[in-house]
Order: sequence, then structure tokens, then C-alpha cells
Amino acid sequence: QVQPEESGGGSVQSGGSLRLSCSFSGYTYCTYDMSWYRQAPGKEREFVGDINRNGVTHIAESLKGRFTISQDSKDNEKTMVYLQMNSLKPEDTAMYYCKEMRGTRVLNACIAAEDYWGQGTQVTVSS
Repeated sequence: QVQPEESGGGSVQSGGSLRLSCSFSGYTYCTYDMSWYRQAPGKEREFVGDINRNGVTHIAESLKGRFTISQDSKDNEKTMVYLQMNSLKPEDTAMYYCKEMRGTRVLNACIAAEDYWGQGTQVTVSS
């Protein structure tokens, strides 16, 4: 599996919660981090948050307190990254994407970092 794969989107009422999942093949030597982005209709894609192999996370300032990111490895082949979204608002309605940033290993260095995007999962929040 080269591309991450998202799941867990759906429709929810304002104030509700959803947990999105992103499945990918696991951290390689040259995986920098896993990120979540979202894109609402007519708007640019925006950063939601990220997590690295050590579990260090960053959340967009405007989403802190409502969104969290976590991860776990269910087996030796797959790693899951989660986006927990609480107190959802209609303005959170968007397509949510998972992205892996990964480079190419040359000896003990990583070069030519590329972004590998999932297909996205739709989140719709109604008022």
C-alpha cells in the first residue's frame, strides 16, 4: 500500500463527535510524519494537524481543544492514525485527507521527500 486510506467520515449534528481513521503501511526509515488536512467547498486545503513516529502531535491553533490526533500499530503491517473531532460545528464540514510525507533512503540519509495523499473522507456537520 503506497497511499494512505481514510475512513470514518459521515454526517453528524452540531456538537457531535467523529473519529476518522487513516491506515498506512507504517513508518519507514524515511517517513517524516502523518498529517490531516481538510478542504471545504470553494476553499483551499488547510492543515488540521500532524503526528510523528514518536507520537508528537501538532494541531492547528484554531482547532486546539476540539481535535486530537493519535496512532497505534495493530500489527506489523499496518499503522493507524486517528483524528478525534469533538464539539463539531457546521464550519467543520469538509473533505478530510490523510497525508504521509516520505523520502527516499540513500544510505543513512533521506532525500526527495514526497507527499502521499489518501482519497479523503467526507465530514458533514448540520446545525
